[in-house]
Amino acid sequence: MTDETPEEELARLRTENEALKAKKKGGGELSFKVSQKGAVSVYGMGRFPVTLYKEQWLRLLDRKDDILEFIKENEDSLTVKE
Repeated sequence: MTDETPEEELARLRTENEALKAKKKGGGELSFKVSQKGAVSVYGMGRFPVTLYKEQWLRLLDRKDDILEFIKENEDSLTVKE
């Protein structure tokens, strides 16, 4: 147990909460994890992780230029999520 008064603890918790909200709002950082089934999961892009197997990631990354071109061509139809 700490020597904090209830008011000090509340202030500390509010500060921590605001820092977490700011980090989440700014998109936060991406993190990677190997799933139980041996796939690569990417956290920090949305509410749920994006999980693909190694071969799927490699296929997707091989098409990077096509994906960027598609996004550019469809800019008017795409929604930006903040």
